[in-house]
This record gives sequence, C-alpha cells and structure tokens, in this order.
Amino acid sequence: MILGPAPVLALLVGVFHVSIYVLIRGRAEQRLPILVLAAFLGAWAGDGLAGRLGGDPLRIGDFHLIGASLLAWVGIIVVALVAVLGQREPPAPGAHPVPGTRDTGP
Repeated sequence: MILGPAPVLALLVGVFHVSIYVLIRGRAEQRLPILVLAAFLGAWAGDGLAGRLGGDPLRIGDFHLIGASLLAWVGIIVVALVAVLGQREPPAPGAHPVPGTRDTGP
C-alpha cells in the first residue's frame, strides 16, 4: 500500500488553518480535535474537488492548495456553528437545574 501526498498535505493544511482559527478566536476548548478532523477532511475533499473542476492556480505538485484551504474553512465553520447552536442556556437565577429538586445551598 502506497500513501500518496494528498492525505499528508491535507493534514498539514488542516492543522495550519485550525491554528489560524484558534489565533483569531482565542480559544478552541474541547472541540480542537473535532476542528482538526473537520479541517483535515475538508482539505482532502477540497483537493479532490479542485482536481475534478480544475483551474486551481496554486498547487503543490498535484495537491490543489486553494480548493483544500476553502473546504478546510468550510469544515471549521460548520464545527463552530454546531458548537454555538448546540450550547445550552444557563439556568435562570432562582431556577432549579433539575425539575423536582430543591436548592440546598447556603
């Protein structure tokens, strides 16, 4: 089995763009592995898609860098949106976190 350069370059492109995202955002918390995975898969898919469509002027060998970068950012944005939309609202002041329980605090 021979491993081509596309998965390795996609991983490098994905990690690079996740690093830029974390630098801009300031934090990634527990979703860093998911961000790296999404960016890696997006970069790999972007390379394949750009290869089929053609016209990518910036390439490293047969690896299409612009297509890979664009889809890596799509993966990062999807993970970020899911994380934001999936956040729970904190309980209102005075509300009990679990129905039927009482607050036994001081």
